Amino acid sequence: MIAAFLLFGTFALLAPPAALIAFPWTLITRNPDFLYRISFRIVRIGTRLAGIRVVVLGRGGVPRDRKCIFMCNHVSNLDPCVMVPPIPGRCAILIKQELMRVPILGPAMRMGGFVPVARGGERQAAMEAVRQAVAALRSGVHILVFPEGTRSRNGRLLPFKRGPFHLALESGAPIVPMTVTGTENMMHKGSMRVLPGTATVHFHEAVIPGDYPNVDDLLTAVRERIRSVLPPHMQPIDPIELG
Repeated sequence: MIAAFLLFGTFALLAPPAALIAFPWTLITRNPDFLYRISFRIVRIGTRLAGIRVVVLGRGGVPRDRKCIFMCNHVSNLDPCVMVPPIPGRCAILIKQELMRVPILGPAMRMGGFVPVARGGERQAAMEAVRQAVAALRSGVHILVFPEGTRSRNGRLLPFKRGPFHLALESGAPIVPMTVTGTENMMHKGSMRVLPGTATVHFHEAVIPGDYPNVDDLLTAVRERIRSVLPPHMQPIDPIELG
């Protein structure tokens, strides 16, 4: 539990004073860039103290002239800590709505333009999330979404939801598939225990939504890229299963 203490202790120690500075600054300037930078600086400090090493591959291929939709597999609560900092530029994340109620974290995510997604699959809520995500892209920030819709309990790739791919087709933004490995062994779903180790974040070649005739073909292309570098114990049971 030493790694967990160092990780969460760092967040608990540094987040309140950072919020006292960054929140008023963001409200005054209406620019969340400083809040974003200081938040993920704290995240980097916490992960390093916890003994979590991050190896980044393929980032040089990320388009620099357009805002992108980053899509990644999701196996641990540690995933955002290791895979958001390497994304070039500011990124808004599609997150479950309940996180917006967490003290300090919730207001910070709201100021940062993160997009809440309601559980339950209601069409109106899903359409509102897509609307906000498209607005975020047009405002000049990237979007990050976990297309599985939830964390995998055993690390295996889950079926993908179609919603994020409708977003991609509507916005026309390139999709950058990402694969994260290693975190599935550091923090399991439902546990607060954190183990030191090495996480690998792999950026794949961008996928252009307009190159595909429909949502399912686009989904399959992105999923195959994410799947392609997963180790055997993280491979899906059915590689072509759709959500």
